[in-house]
Amino acid sequence: MNADPILFRDLAYVFVAAILGGSLAWLTRQPLILGYVLGGLLISPLTPGPSVSDIHTFELFAEIGVVLLMFSLGIEFSLKDLMGVKWVALVGGPLGIVLSTAMGVAVGSVLGWSPVAGAVIGMVVSPASTMVLARLLLDRGELHSRHGRIMIGITLVEDLAAVVLIILIPALGALQGDRVLAVGKALLTAAAILAPFFYLASRTLPRVLAYVAKTRNDELLLLVTLAVGLGAAALTQAVGLSLALGAFLAGLLINQSDYAHEMLARLLSLRDAFVALFFVTIGVLIDLRVVVDNLALLGVLVGLVVIGQWAIWTVVCLLFRQPLSTALLVGVGLAQIGEFSFILVQVARQAGHVGDDVYSATLSASLVTILINAVLVRMVPRWIGPARLDARRAPALGLPSARAMEGHVVVCGFGRVGSAIGEALETFAVPYVAIETDPDIVKSLRARNVPAVFGDAAQRVILAAAQADQAALVILAIPENDRARQVVRLVRGFNPTVQILARVHDLAWRARLMEAGAAEVIQPEEEAASTLIRHALERLSLPRDRVLAYLNRFRGAVERAKAEAEDAETGLPQLREISLRGGHLVDQSLGEVRMRERFGVTVVAVTRATGETVADPTADTVLRAGDRLRLFGLPRQIDALFSGSEVLIE
Repeated sequence: MNADPILFRDLAYVFVAAILGGSLAWLTRQPLILGYVLGGLLISPLTPGPSVSDIHTFELFAEIGVVLLMFSLGIEFSLKDLMGVKWVALVGGPLGIVLSTAMGVAVGSVLGWSPVAGAVIGMVVSPASTMVLARLLLDRGELHSRHGRIMIGITLVEDLAAVVLIILIPALGALQGDRVLAVGKALLTAAAILAPFFYLASRTLPRVLAYVAKTRNDELLLLVTLAVGLGAAALTQAVGLSLALGAFLAGLLINQSDYAHEMLARLLSLRDAFVALFFVTIGVLIDLRVVVDNLALLGVLVGLVVIGQWAIWTVVCLLFRQPLSTALLVGVGLAQIGEFSFILVQVARQAGHVGDDVYSATLSASLVTILINAVLVRMVPRWIGPARLDARRAPALGLPSARAMEGHVVVCGFGRVGSAIGEALETFAVPYVAIETDPDIVKSLRARNVPAVFGDAAQRVILAAAQADQAALVILAIPENDRARQVVRLVRGFNPTVQILARVHDLAWRARLMEAGAAEVIQPEEEAASTLIRHALERLSLPRDRVLAYLNRFRGAVERAKAEAEDAETGLPQLREISLRGGHLVDQSLGEVRMRERFGVTVVAVTRATGETVADPTADTVLRAGDRLRLFGLPRQIDALFSGSEVLIE
């Protein structure tokens, strides 16, 4: 099989453009989607410079981005979130489309458009882009806010309404009865197929996911995740509905399982890559010459969207008794158009209701309104004022608790060590959340009403689900050193002040975990040795004060060994104390040995066998058997110095 070199060149162009545009947006503190669209303009065939050759292929890739984003959105959402805004979405959504159609007719009558053209343009500018909206909400952390849930609910209803409009628009001006019947038949057919499918899926999917989770195979879990999301999207498209709707419904099914967080964690990187490709593709499709040639028409469409849609959706929310701040935020979030507007205006052009100028201006208006909307979404909350915003959030994903947790303990790993810690926390009534990769353990914990998250603690989304940003303490009871360090870094990024306790078997990893941000690192072997020594000496009826003194000295020696190991890792000199028993250094002066010149080692002090201490000894100081030397130097230098001598390192 021969690969198409042009395709891979174009793919490289797309991702380089995404990197450049995204970096520019990040540096200027703008939403990343603005940078992606700008990157798309740079590689468009309609602008100078390098350009992609096959736009159609990347439109298909962009569709995958839509599916993955809506699928992940469904996983993060829940039916409870949607039911809380069902009336404003189910009734307010169609009402907003009707008001938008009326607005188009009114504006068209002033500008000399026919009533049909005005109605069509009103319909075209009514549906907001769920893709753009979801990306902005995720970037701002507002997906679970009141206005976020209302906006997502309305856009999903708009997706369903767009299917009806696609069938109705060709019949405008002469609405035949067969068209109405066609709409009803299409919706009934879709319902007849989708209802039993999703019912059966809700019964069988949990069993499949439980089996996959028990394998603890990350690749298999990712493949199953993709199969569920893409399969549901393909099914809804086959029955005449949108890809986005099917992917979202599949995500809602996953949300009800114990494995939602881990599936989302595996999906995020792939999703973000395709989402970037989607917005770059939007930039590629924009023809700046059309924007210049149709500035007046473009200005009208942008005004209908930015001002008209903002006003319409604000009024709709107020009619459903939403707070003014929520209504304003919903209005501004829905003041943009996207992929369904492209489809509707294309249907209207084919039906002869609008011309090519309206079609091209709609594509341009999509870019302009997305750019304006991204700025307004950032600015409007500042104008409203933080104190007046409805900042309530839904509880974190998957936790059985109905309330958000704060000041709790996060226990990463619930094996023998983690479960013992959990038992102690329960004894003292300390709230905690367990993170575990064994689905059976997670199921058992939830059966006892203990908050538990299935997944790898080294994934950001898993720690977010456990609300690590609000935790008072994080305990790492996982044996893998690399994962432990990754968890420490992620937790420190979430919560710079939280205390982190970890365990490590390898002494060399202690410094690495401390450097990553752990407050304390316990080495089980050291603790076990200390405990065994104490019990052994006590059972031999040795004096308790001497036993305790020995244990203190033992711990001190271990701590010095740790410090030396850390110094060795960082390449810094260390202070080491040795007892000289014999060898070539005995009966020679420091001047004769020339320690500093030959080995780079400095003798800080010499303690004689009689107890006399010589601080900062001179070159005339003679070394004797039984002397205790305190040395300063690199470990390899000290080892080279005493090669061939009989010494006891303490």
